[in-house]
Amino acid sequence: MSEHPQIPEGMSADARETWPSPELIESWLGDSVYDLHLGPGDEVAVAADAPAAAAAARRFRDVLSQFGSGVTVVTTMSGDEPVGMTCQSFSSVSLDPPLVMFVPAKSSRAWPLIQRAGRFCVNVLAADQATLSNQMASRGVDKFAGVDWTPSRHTGSPVLSGTLAHVDCTVHAVHEAGDHYVVIGRALDLQVGPEDADPLLFFRGQYRTTAPD
Repeated sequence: MSEHPQIPEGMSADARETWPSPELIESWLGDSVYDLHLGPGDEVAVAADAPAAAAAARRFRDVLSQFGSGVTVVTTMSGDEPVGMTCQSFSSVSLDPPLVMFVPAKSSRAWPLIQRAGRFCVNVLAADQATLSNQMASRGVDKFAGVDWTPSRHTGSPVLSGTLAHVDCTVHAVHEAGDHYVVIGRALDLQVGPEDADPLLFFRGQYRTTAPD
């Protein structure tokens, strides 16, 4: 069997050297997976060779984007290195005991490090921290480059400067839920930041805030 696919009629043999790699062609065509972005830093791969599945995923995203929410950064320490991930799916769960939850995608690179640490801090972002949200949602970069933070009181997880509030937690329970995990955290400490600041919100695929124009 030939090592290379047959050269199309009319194409010179030396043109093969300029062909893009199969990986690059695949990324252009997008016929392997469809990345469904649910919120900042949260994406799920859906098989795009099943048009109905991709269409259903887009519909799910578009409808759920009508629910506006706050934006958080969940942090921990992995050894001596700070770890962070942007997370829109965050909520309170229980008052007694004090429980909160966040919902990372199974594709998250930060979540396994948070799970291994067994502790985390949820940082609630302020209106002027969209750039920080994007940085913590990025891959292949030093997420903490230029970021001012201090260790939290109980777990030592990074508390990001300028945030509205933070909740310092231990991992209480983890539940598998489709292509995500539901992570329940037990709150050990809760602190409020500047009370005159406005929140960073995410609505219809864009950052918003309650601050007047």
